[in-house]
Amino acid sequence: MFERIKTALVLVAIVLSCMFATTSPYPMQTLMVIAATIAGYEWYKLMPKQDASIRPFFVWGYTCIVLIVSVVALFSHDITLLFWVASILVWITSVYWVKNFPEYDSWYNKSLNLLGLILVSAAVSAIFSVWKHSPWWLMYLFLLVWGADSGAYFVGRKLGRRKMAPNVSPNKSVEGLFGGLMTSGIIVVIVQSHYLNLTLSQHILFLILSIFTVLGSVQGDLFESMIKRRAGVKDSGRILPGHGGVLDRIDSLLAAAPIFATGLYLLKFIGVDL
Repeated sequence: MFERIKTALVLVAIVLSCMFATTSPYPMQTLMVIAATIAGYEWYKLMPKQDASIRPFFVWGYTCIVLIVSVVALFSHDITLLFWVASILVWITSVYWVKNFPEYDSWYNKSLNLLGLILVSAAVSAIFSVWKHSPWWLMYLFLLVWGADSGAYFVGRKLGRRKMAPNVSPNKSVEGLFGGLMTSGIIVVIVQSHYLNLTLSQHILFLILSIFTVLGSVQGDLFESMIKRRAGVKDSGRILPGHGGVLDRIDSLLAAAPIFATGLYLLKFIGVDL
């Protein structure tokens, strides 16, 4: 437990320093590149097994591709938006996969390599884009995801009866989902009432965006759990003592970040200034 807390404190300190210590984009870009590289490595290790003699070559080759594409996504706004939309389509499709696992698992094939490339690149570029909009909006995104996860855990532990996806994550319940939505809802209400000067219709749009972001975070968690279960592993990696891998820490953000970033873009497009 102490090791887990120590790792969490170090991670929080690093992330907050990159977010708030300077207005220079380089620390945040560097953090995103590192996260994408490690996540790409871990993602490929979860893919269907290959011949042991050629696997290391492909692991590092794939990792380099994820690194390059993520860098391109970070610096090219036009491509970034395409990655976000593609990512959201993948997450919508994955709902069917999670719901029908393990009876339907034909999704577990080499095409997951491409999906991983899209999801990781979309997530890191979305996080960076939200940070550029405002570090506080990125903090809001983190609080939404953290609130949903914490609320789901505590409510599910006390009141959980109906399993949400028993074959993927037996501990997650429908009651926990509503608990997570309620916790995140409190965060939304506080932000809307104290920090946003919007019309009623704009408040409703922002609320809808926040709800979809939270639902996306839940799906991201479930999807990674399903991949790990199919691959026969408990954690995506061991780089973070007490926490597993980078993917284990950002699985919710893989889905939530592109949804939130796309929502901010659309709200700005229709004239909602956040």
